[in-house]
Amino acid sequence: MGRLVPAVTRALDILELFLDGDGVLSAPEITRKLGLPRTTVHELVTTLAARSYLVPVPEQPGHYRLGVRNYQLGSRYAEQLDLAAEGRRVAREVAETCDETVHVAVLEGMDVIYIAKVDSTRAVRMVSAAGRRLPAHCTAVGKMLLASLPEEELGTRLPGPGGKPLRAMTENSITSPDELREALARIRVRGIAVEERESNPDVSCVAAPVRDSTGRVVAALSISVPTIRWNGRRCAELEALAARGAADLSARLGHRSAA
Repeated sequence: MGRLVPAVTRALDILELFLDGDGVLSAPEITRKLGLPRTTVHELVTTLAARSYLVPVPEQPGHYRLGVRNYQLGSRYAEQLDLAAEGRRVAREVAETCDETVHVAVLEGMDVIYIAKVDSTRAVRMVSAAGRRLPAHCTAVGKMLLASLPEEELGTRLPGPGGKPLRAMTENSITSPDELREALARIRVRGIAVEERESNPDVSCVAAPVRDSTGRVVAALSISVPTIRWNGRRCAELEALAARGAADLSARLGHRSAA
C-alpha cells in the first residue's frame, strides 16, 4: 500500500467534519476540532473553496458549508452504483438465456472497466472478473464505447492519422489508429460491435450500447464466447441477444427508445 499524503488526508478530514451538526463551520472551529495549525487550516479551506468543495455562508462571515462539487461527485457515484446494480441484473438474465459469459463495461480514457459480470455455467468459458481493465480497442465493449464518442472527443483519445501503433493483446488486435477509425465507423452504422480473438486468442465477443435517460451511451453490454462455440450463426444470435439486453438495461436507466 502506498504512503498516505498528509495534505490530502487533512483536506478530507475537513470535508468530513461537515457531515455532522448543521453543516456550517468556521475556520477556528475546524482548527479546534482537528487540532491543526491555524495557517494550515486557512490554506486548506482556501483551496477547497477555490475548487467549490466549500463555499462561504453569506449570512455568517467566516463560516463555510459544503459546495456543489461534493454533490456532483456524489451524484456520479450514485449513477455508477445504479448502473452496476442494474447491469448485474440484466447480465444475469442474458447469461441465463445463452449460457455464455456476459459483461457490462464503462469507458475510462482508452481502457474499459468491467463493472458487472455473470459467468457461463459451461466447463469451457471465458475467465475474467468485475473490475478488470483492458485496452478498449481490443474489446467489443471498448470499440462500441469508442464508436459512441463524438468525433472531436475521439480525436483527443486516439493518435492522429499514421500515429503511434496501439497496443496489441493478440495477433488479431487492431494496432493501426487509421484501421481502428474505419472499424468504429462501421460499428456506428451497425450499432453492434464484434471482436474475434482480439483480446484473448480463444474468445470472441459481441457488444451493444447502453444509454441513460438522456440518450447518452454510458456503458456497453457484451457476450463472450470461446472459439469452439463461435461461428457465423452463433454470432448473429448473440448480436440480437446483446442488443435486447442492452436495450433492457437502457430502459432500466430511464432511456426511451424511438418508436
